[in-house]
Amino acid sequence: VLLAAAVCTKAGKAIVSRQFVEMTRTRIEGLLAAFPKLMNTGKQHTFVETESVRYVYQPMEKLYMVLITTKNSNILEDLETLRLFSRVIPEYCRALEENEISEHCFDLIFAFDEIVALGYRENVNLAQIRTFTEMDSHEEKVFRAVRETQEREAKAEMRRKAKELQQARRDAERQGKKAPGFGGFGSSAVSGGTTAAMITETIIETEKPKVAPAPSRPSGPSKALKLGAKGKEVDNFVDKLKSEGENIMTSVGKRSTEAAKVLAPPINMESVHMKIEEKISLTCGRDGGLQNMELHGMIMLHISDEKFARIRLHVENEDKRGVQLQTHPNVDKKLFTAESQIGLKNPEKSFPINSDVGVLKWRLQTTEESFIPLTINCWPSESGNSCDVNIEYELQEESLELNDVIITIPLPSGVGAPVIGEIDGEYRHDSRRNLLEWCLPVIDAKNKSGSLEFSIAGQPNDFFPVQVSFISKKNYCNIQVTKVTQVDGNSPVRFSTETTFVVDKYEIL
Repeated sequence: VLLAAAVCTKAGKAIVSRQFVEMTRTRIEGLLAAFPKLMNTGKQHTFVETESVRYVYQPMEKLYMVLITTKNSNILEDLETLRLFSRVIPEYCRALEENEISEHCFDLIFAFDEIVALGYRENVNLAQIRTFTEMDSHEEKVFRAVRETQEREAKAEMRRKAKELQQARRDAERQGKKAPGFGGFGSSAVSGGTTAAMITETIIETEKPKVAPAPSRPSGPSKALKLGAKGKEVDNFVDKLKSEGENIMTSVGKRSTEAAKVLAPPINMESVHMKIEEKISLTCGRDGGLQNMELHGMIMLHISDEKFARIRLHVENEDKRGVQLQTHPNVDKKLFTAESQIGLKNPEKSFPINSDVGVLKWRLQTTEESFIPLTINCWPSESGNSCDVNIEYELQEESLELNDVIITIPLPSGVGAPVIGEIDGEYRHDSRRNLLEWCLPVIDAKNKSGSLEFSIAGQPNDFFPVQVSFISKKNYCNIQVTKVTQVDGNSPVRFSTETTFVVDKYEIL
């Protein structure tokens, strides 16, 4: 019989312990405190016995996974159970450290309970444990759907009643009578009418922006809708929806703000500021070979001071891949070809002030495999009912530094979570969209390759297309503005540069 399962430190301090029979806290703490003293460092055992119990253990970095069993328990079964316990812990904890284990202690206890019931091993695997602990209930979904329907009906009934009250108040005003009140609480007819108006306004305010009708005539003091109005009224509307329990979707806003954070201009933006932007669109085959790669780049010039409106940009082009360059029609093409300078055809004219102007763009289209900046090799292999997937990346262009790299691998639906073997970086499992996201903060010359191994039920075709996204502050084509000078006098001008290299599409099919 399995008495307890615990994760403890090398000194015998219990971090998480789940007892499967009646045991006092003092007893379990005493057993775990005695455990490190019993171990003999010279022998390669995975169990230790005392007069009353047997410890079956597995080291995990600075911790131990320990099962405490009776002496007549089947040790082969206990070792198999121990392996399953050891595989469960990395599923819930990113790092095998005391703080991380403590933070996810309840998740671990629930998972432990799925493995062992009343001291005996249950016939479950890792995917089943994940499914059971998620506790996804069809009955709960039906109950929630019914409750939401009832709430919607109640709101519709409330709006209908409010409209009736408002109509009655208007009719009373037309006939010169007092507005009907809410009797039974001693409130006067006037106060009742005011309350009715307030309730009506509140409900119609939340309804009107959805339908957005043009009011034929003003109805009372309501300020629910003003065409073209912004700011506070929008905020009030959102607050009212939230107070009614409506979920406001802000995911699009979040993405745009995240993009804005990455592509935000630097704080020390000079009077002459340049944005060098590149976008890559790439499609590879799973067996190697570049199907198509297209890269578009542009230099955008922003001048905020009239003094520096008549300038020339000195461009340094060290590209050796055959990029096609194109200048703006107003830019002097001969000057650019002869001296790699961007200036207006008419030197007396000025660049526009306080607006982004594209002055130079370039394009690279190729099927040359050596031009791929980051190669991805995904290798799924079937083993029985499941698939072992090995995926690795390698940075080919060592001058680049890729940030916030996310490699997205599709997963088959309805088979639970993948079992992660080895991983460089971190991962996120999106069970709703059936995706595994492999997250790498930085890929550069010092960290140019890495791999991920996982297993899950499925066929090799289920894991494609693999998609990649990243952001870089270094551009792919070596095109930079090295100097800015004024047309008159050729004196140098201070300038700031902002470089971004982003993904439009990056797929391995």
